[in-house]
Amino acid sequence: MTKTTNNWWKKSVVYQIYPSSFNDTNGDGIGDIPGIIEKLDYLKNLGIDVIWLSPVYDSPQADNGYDIRDYQSIYEKYGTMEDLDKLLEEVHNRGMKLVMDLVVNHTSDEHQWFVESKSSKESPYRDYYVWRDGKADGEPPNNWGSVFSGSAWDYDEATGQYYLHLFAKKQPDLNWENPDLRTDVYEMMNFWLDKGIDGFRMDVINFISKDQDFPDGEVGEGQLYGDSGQYFINGPRIHEFLKEMHTEVLAKHDVMTVGEMPGATPDDAKDYTDPANDELDMIFTFEHMNLDQVDGDKWNLKALNLVDLKENFEKWQTSLHGVGWNSLYWNNHDQPRIVSRFGDDAKYREKSAKMLATCLHMMQGTPYIYQGEELGMTNVQFESLEDYRDIETLNMYKEKKSLGWSHERIMEAIYAKGRDNARTPMQWNASENAGFTTGTPWLAVNPNYQQINAEAALEDEHSIYHYYKRLIQLRKEKDILTNGRFELLMRDDAQVFAYKRVGEEETYVVVCNFSGEEAVLEDSIVAEVQGAEVVISNDDSYDIRHKLAPYEGVVYSK
Repeated sequence: MTKTTNNWWKKSVVYQIYPSSFNDTNGDGIGDIPGIIEKLDYLKNLGIDVIWLSPVYDSPQADNGYDIRDYQSIYEKYGTMEDLDKLLEEVHNRGMKLVMDLVVNHTSDEHQWFVESKSSKESPYRDYYVWRDGKADGEPPNNWGSVFSGSAWDYDEATGQYYLHLFAKKQPDLNWENPDLRTDVYEMMNFWLDKGIDGFRMDVINFISKDQDFPDGEVGEGQLYGDSGQYFINGPRIHEFLKEMHTEVLAKHDVMTVGEMPGATPDDAKDYTDPANDELDMIFTFEHMNLDQVDGDKWNLKALNLVDLKENFEKWQTSLHGVGWNSLYWNNHDQPRIVSRFGDDAKYREKSAKMLATCLHMMQGTPYIYQGEELGMTNVQFESLEDYRDIETLNMYKEKKSLGWSHERIMEAIYAKGRDNARTPMQWNASENAGFTTGTPWLAVNPNYQQINAEAALEDEHSIYHYYKRLIQLRKEKDILTNGRFELLMRDDAQVFAYKRVGEEETYVVVCNFSGEEAVLEDSIVAEVQGAEVVISNDDSYDIRHKLAPYEGVVYSK
């Protein structure tokens, strides 16, 4: 099959499945591929077009599958390759598509390439990874820190060199400077595309090109390691590598690609996603996810300033319009639950969840829904650190303690930002363990599952689930959502996120109250929406004139 230009992904809505937490069919407490197959009709009913499957490859699970031991076999707890083939068949039978996670910045240290690479400096696989001599005093080659705390280098006694791992020690970075490595990666990608999968979400793909001088980064106040992102984020050969990948693999198939790209700006995104450049279809930005932190430290909390959020979305919406393409998301497996983060997960849980969905889904781009988001699943607060499973969280706790943070402050940060917030098992019904498993779940279920679950949501026509279903249907029906331009309104208002989508024959006015208090609309907006049709609203009982109710979100067509 050759690449077509119908850009089907522009009208699509993507649903991310985190396999270990989605649905367990054999009672071992871990979700599995047969469990996904069992719930495909649930996703089809919601209106989902594309399923993005987080890694299901063979893995020691040091980082929940993002440490891959074998790219062409399936993790035994998830099932078999036959199960995967069956999943793909059943997804396609329902008119949906399946996108796999592509993790090629690093592998597991148990991958055969690394086992060979580590065996000898003379190994033909030595240069598949980044090996360097230490400094004269025996210290690591530079002062880069791992994303998961600690040094980004680990010393190998047998060969007397350090290897680079931007993530966990068990996740050595691949050396993309080596053309043999790139060839092997492309062969692996073709293996999956030849099976019939419909694209890739590419994990930290803009980290694959490193500055080959590996300079020290500047050490900030209160930091243990150097600020090194500039030396591996959007590195010197990144566009060359992605163009080569496109030529060798992607151009031969009608697929969707999205690159996870921390540190990418809208200008970067235009380069990556402009169809004329033959690289990727869209990227994930992190800028809007970094607005409630201090000095680039996600654990150093601050309240969201809505003006910052509005201006950030405006920048991405206007910069990429007519050039590239946006991905739209609030949640994923690395982010806390949005209703707990930017909404109100207590008094106004349902209403704020619908408002947040309205705000996002009316923008230009491809929306991504993370499992449980459509139910309004919330963050969790486990009492003991022992209940947490995420390697980033556990490593961070040790590092922050060494920097003098109190236990209480660290736990507050984990409650707000820990990745296990997103990873608690999917809440299917009110039975034990939320209907996720008949065994002991690998990570405890959020205690609120008896109130928040899919079974209850399906039965309630006013539920968050049914609201998402309507939003998804609008994207399929209304070309203005795909093509219209974005205009920000009420720029400096601290409560209201308002904007227009302007099409050739129709204009949408979107007004969303991000607070638990009444909010006042500008006279010009009130005048503009007089007599307009309500496209969708999360508050049918409230009279919209000059005021929005707490967490009200409404869309007008004129």
